[in-house]
Amino acid sequence: MKKILYGILGLLFFVIINGCSRNVEPQLRISNKQSSKVSVKIQTSGSDKYIMNEVEPGKTTEYQVVTEGNITATAVTQNESISFLAAKNTHYSIIVSADQPLSMHVDK
Repeated sequence: MKKILYGILGLLFFVIINGCSRNVEPQLRISNKQSSKVSVKIQTSGSDKYIMNEVEPGKTTEYQVVTEGNITATAVTQNESISFLAAKNTHYSIIVSADQPLSMHVDK
């Protein structure tokens, strides 16, 4: 009986460790702190382009998977850009605010 219990615990430990070690692509979302809708264009170093159109005032989009590497986000209406290096296993929020420049926050 003890051998079965140890076997189950060992298998459970292996599954937990394997699940935690996955490399997940970076994810990005847009947070609109303005009083009007915003659109943000995302350009990755892998030439992928994403456009998050008409994010409602006070709303935050769902996370979108992006490729690892250099990311440039441009708020279309303000014509402001921000660039940063996106790493695996990380979530980012691009914050569009009326009284501050475009900014990026790493979410935990």
